[in-house]
Amino acid sequence: MSRYIGPVYKKSRRYGFSTLETGKELRKKPTAPGIHGTSRKKLSEYGVQLHEKQKVRFMYGLNEKQFKKTFERASKMKGIAGENLLRLLESRLDNLVYRMGMASTRRAARQVVNHGHIMVNGVKVDIPSYTCKPGDVISVKEQSLNHAAIKAAVEATLNYPAFVEFDKNKLTGTFLRYPDRSELNQEINESLIVEYYNR
Repeated sequence: MSRYIGPVYKKSRRYGFSTLETGKELRKKPTAPGIHGTSRKKLSEYGVQLHEKQKVRFMYGLNEKQFKKTFERASKMKGIAGENLLRLLESRLDNLVYRMGMASTRRAARQVVNHGHIMVNGVKVDIPSYTCKPGDVISVKEQSLNHAAIKAAVEATLNYPAFVEFDKNKLTGTFLRYPDRSELNQEINESLIVEYYNR
């Protein structure tokens, strides 16, 4: 299945979950899209697990194959598979560019990385799925320091998660450490994703 590039608000309403993590999508219309959106069918156990997997997949902007590969990698790591999955997703370059405020959404961050505006430890990286390690320095390429979209996103960002730090003047940030589960979205039930893949 290819990556979804349709309306984000519609997907958020479908899953009753803010995939942009702002809550804006659900304020105006909290119901599911479509003429029958007001009534939500009761899901089976499998349906609940699939629902959870899909909402996290859309939130981070991965296609099915990428998400499954990330889960397989997480399940081979020490610790709890579900938490490892979320840490791996948060370690993606496109996600860290978003977390540091260099893009207003993960989709925009993906585009910024794809277009070659971002460097990791002084080397240009144009692969959004690139996995960063704690201590990695992520910066905007010198030729892109005046990029309008990046500057607008940086100026609009007020808060940063504790696991990253960012210098607004130099447009340079550091991935300090892997995030704790308590620092990530509490509406995600990662154990359902583990159950989905282990069924």
